[in-house]
Amino acid sequence: MKDELTQVDIDKMKEEIEYRRSVLAPKWRDAIKSAKEQGDLSENDEYHSARREWRNNESRIAYLEAMIKSAIVVSTDTDVNTIGLFDNVTLYYVEDDETETIRVVTTLRNDPSKGNISKESPLGKAVLGAHKGDTVTVNVNDTCSYEVQIVDFTKGEDDASLEISKF
Repeated sequence: MKDELTQVDIDKMKEEIEYRRSVLAPKWRDAIKSAKEQGDLSENDEYHSARREWRNNESRIAYLEAMIKSAIVVSTDTDVNTIGLFDNVTLYYVEDDETETIRVVTTLRNDPSKGNISKESPLGKAVLGAHKGDTVTVNVNDTCSYEVQIVDFTKGEDDASLEISKF
């Protein structure tokens, strides 16, 4: 499966890889070396912790490199009347009689706690490409769905200050 990402996503991943290689990797290598010098490794918590952190760092680098390699770079340009990536969308939840504003983002910058909803999520899929005034159905799974009305939206930009997820 190819990940649809923006150039900003890819640049941010490259920055993180560089940081992990130039700062974190040497830090954990030094911690491992220092812990080894303490002797018996079987009960050396510092050694095991440093090894775990070093492995986690290497895994994250491998994950980011794989994401970059498989990425399809997508444009954020959409018609002024159509909801696209990074647009801020005000929704009315029909069943709950509630209003919420979200921003549609790439999967890599998904953070529901901040209102950043992935374009791959059920809600993101439902609103992407819709228009002001549309009522769309959000299909959560085969047996659960709900409707939201698009009250309004404002065009957004690929905001480089949005952090990439650390999942």
